[in-house]
Amino acid sequence: MGNPSIEAAIKLEKKRADRKLKELDKETTNNPVVLFFINAARDSLAKEKERLEKAEKAFKALDLNKLKSCFGFNTFFATDVRRFGDGGIFVGNLRKPIEEVMPILEKKLSEAAGTEVALWFMEENTNGITKQVCMVQPKSEMDLEFESTTLNTPWGYVSAILLCVATFGTIALMSGFFLKPGATLDDYLSDVAPLFGGFLAILGVSEITTRVTAARYGVKLSPSFLVPSNWTGCLGVMNNYESLLSNKKALFDIPVARTASAYLTSLVLAVTAFLVDGSFNGGDNALYIRPQFFFNNPLLSFIEYVIGPYSDDLGNVLPYAVEGVGVPVDPLAFAGLLGMVVTSLNLLPIGRLEGGRIAQALFGRNIAALISFGTSFLLSIGGLSGSVLCLAWGLFATFFRGGEEIPAKDEITPLGDDRYSWGFVLALICFLTLCPNIGGTFSSSFLSPPFFRGGDL
Repeated sequence: MGNPSIEAAIKLEKKRADRKLKELDKETTNNPVVLFFINAARDSLAKEKERLEKAEKAFKALDLNKLKSCFGFNTFFATDVRRFGDGGIFVGNLRKPIEEVMPILEKKLSEAAGTEVALWFMEENTNGITKQVCMVQPKSEMDLEFESTTLNTPWGYVSAILLCVATFGTIALMSGFFLKPGATLDDYLSDVAPLFGGFLAILGVSEITTRVTAARYGVKLSPSFLVPSNWTGCLGVMNNYESLLSNKKALFDIPVARTASAYLTSLVLAVTAFLVDGSFNGGDNALYIRPQFFFNNPLLSFIEYVIGPYSDDLGNVLPYAVEGVGVPVDPLAFAGLLGMVVTSLNLLPIGRLEGGRIAQALFGRNIAALISFGTSFLLSIGGLSGSVLCLAWGLFATFFRGGEEIPAKDEITPLGDDRYSWGFVLALICFLTLCPNIGGTFSSSFLSPPFFRGGDL
């Protein structure tokens, strides 16, 4: 949805095709091989020119003078207009609630333009003055943009399945790192199955909640892509929005549905483990985690303090730790802890991560872009200072999930205090889980393994 007109781009490509055809017509040769390739190139250019001519008829810039007459005192009073792409931006002010104005204007503008149009209501700041604007674009161009980037294709589904299989493999692999030395296959199945099942429960509940919420707002989602990791088993779930968002509430609620449900499921797993075993130590099916995992950020340090058995009255830390093995932790409880860490990674306000989408809904695109840059910068410092996970996740989030979401159709209606409160609570949990390091993975040595993997106690 950039400023250059698609109609102008098509005309430019058509001129280039005409010029190349004229150049080929001037080519003369008696070599049959060269002549064959010239004719093949000429046929290809002729077909391309024909396609461009059809596209030129389909993508016509909207007549802004005709469109301006559709605005009025009863809907959106336009005081100025400027060209933007094949549509325009109308500056003015709303005279009625957006939910009343939107369908009326869409109908009027589509009839005046002779084609369906898409509308966005936004605010723009010029010289310190905030004004309301209505942006109008041909709907066919938005459909083309979504069609060109869609992941709802056979290849998209195959990729999603392959990543799902790879992630299940890394979860199973990661789970085996926490067994006692000399563990048998039976030990693996009895000890690791709860951890594996807990992780799948978190992923499944968050995915279902996300898709139900998106369906409620009429938002089409791409297939979900799991991100495998041999550090935590999985680094989260990614998907794209493949239709326009109706308002900022949709932009906020969909990522909140995923992250909040993942946090709640993680908490339920930890509480369930405590109720079943009477402690978080796991009994006979305990996994053994390096003690440093519980020392190095506020939330996990608080958990270590609250659950008690890891410290005695004299302050000796983790007396139940087995030398050379680790601290006994219930598999379900540890699945909940890892689930919180992974969810918090996706709540970082970067680009099109869930946290970046929430930041865009709360603060707008400009401020969200600054927050995204700052977070990426902090992750790069953490990575260069010693955290492999900081470095890897920072690179992934910046280069694969960077940028911003297409604006919601209604960016004027405020979210309300309740959603800002939700955003604050989620940001607080994210901060407590990840700061001052990524879930216990930060080490003093350069690019060392996470604390819950390998090494001496």
